[in-house]
Amino acid sequence: MIRYALRCANGHVFDSWFRSSDGYDAMRAAGQVACTSCGSTDVDKTLMAPAVSEPRPISAPASPAETALEKLRRHVESTSDYVGSNFVKEARAMHQGQRPERAIHGEARIEDARKLIEDGVPIAPLPFLPRQKAN
Repeated sequence: MIRYALRCANGHVFDSWFRSSDGYDAMRAAGQVACTSCGSTDVDKTLMAPAVSEPRPISAPASPAETALEKLRRHVESTSDYVGSNFVKEARAMHQGQRPERAIHGEARIEDARKLIEDGVPIAPLPFLPRQKAN
């Protein structure tokens, strides 16, 4: 995929993605590249500077928010037990005094989580998916 900055004959500037440089040329020649503002098919590429940046591993955080989420994930994973799909059962059993209390994390269907909250079980959703597979 390639992104081009484009300008129509009326001066409107917009971006669009194409399969390749040849794909852009073929679509433009067929009149299939149109201005997003006025619909003109008299469109040309504008001067563009390539976006050059240091490559980063896909697993590396890209922003302060991602860094904070990763820190939260590491904290949750290191200070609680992963119970997978047994989360609802374990949380309810601890709340009812049938099991010793401990920090846990896992998966729950939204309706089951809602029921736990309605029943006063102190739970909260996590803003990330677990790395581990459910039981």
